[in-house]
Amino acid sequence: MRRDSIFYKLFKQLPSLLFELVDEPPPEAENYQFESIEVKETAFRIDGVFLPPDNAVKKTVFFAEVQFQEDQDLYHRFFTELFLFLYRHNIRYDDWFGVIIFPSRSLEPSNPTIHRALLASPQVRRVYLNELGDLEKQPLGLGLMLLTTTPEKKAVEAAKFLLEQAKTTVVDRFLQQTIIDIVTTIIVYKLTKLSREEIEAMLGPILEEPRAIREWKQEAREQGLEQGREQGLEQGREQGLEQGREQEARSLILRQLNRKLGTIPNVLLSQIQLLSLEQVETLGEALLDFAVLADLETWLHAQQN
Repeated sequence: MRRDSIFYKLFKQLPSLLFELVDEPPPEAENYQFESIEVKETAFRIDGVFLPPDNAVKKTVFFAEVQFQEDQDLYHRFFTELFLFLYRHNIRYDDWFGVIIFPSRSLEPSNPTIHRALLASPQVRRVYLNELGDLEKQPLGLGLMLLTTTPEKKAVEAAKFLLEQAKTTVVDRFLQQTIIDIVTTIIVYKLTKLSREEIEAMLGPILEEPRAIREWKQEAREQGLEQGREQGLEQGREQGLEQGREQEARSLILRQLNRKLGTIPNVLLSQIQLLSLEQVETLGEALLDFAVLADLETWLHAQQN
């Protein structure tokens, strides 16, 4: 299970969740924007950046790092990327704050001496999920984070608890559905050996095909047919329909990717252009789980293999 991707997807859909880990969240916490940002002229990409709104009284930028694998160079990379961002970014910020999330202390780099001043500063907080307490006693946002580390045997009951919390305590229907989607996504990732039907039986009939996918498929069919009719005058009806459908499907996918991940590098665009129609349609469903550009790169690499 790629827990880091799950976390970045969670932050993308609900940016305010990060501030449940911050002792003094900014007044504009609800309006922060989560981004994955490439630092120009370097090979660095910062996956977790929370940008303050334009009208913020104090422009504090927040950096989040989710680390579920051992990495002795984590602090070198994190602070290097952080200060490069502040140095190279056009906008000047008033302050910064860093949050580093570990499942437990065992995955923290073993020798943090060189970064001791930064790690001990009030601008950095290290979070150890296994020390936050019982999932049922946490705010809903922290409960979603803890679900990623819940053992499989307890995951379904924990998911049911969070789903009930979302249905009974969250008034906003869009936010409620977002939380339900996140919970079910985490369970699908964790219980990979179970079929969709088995997971539905455990959680209830909530794993409907997302509305965005249904609309995309319908739009692709309609626009593909229209494009195909125009091309069919010269190339023949069947060939025109197929080419029009493929062209429009590819364009729709690129728009979805740009909207979710930002500008797609040319090298990845070239790979997408080589995909078959079946692969393009599969990408349309897979991109719902993408949180950062690396997810797209991993998916395309798997298709090539």
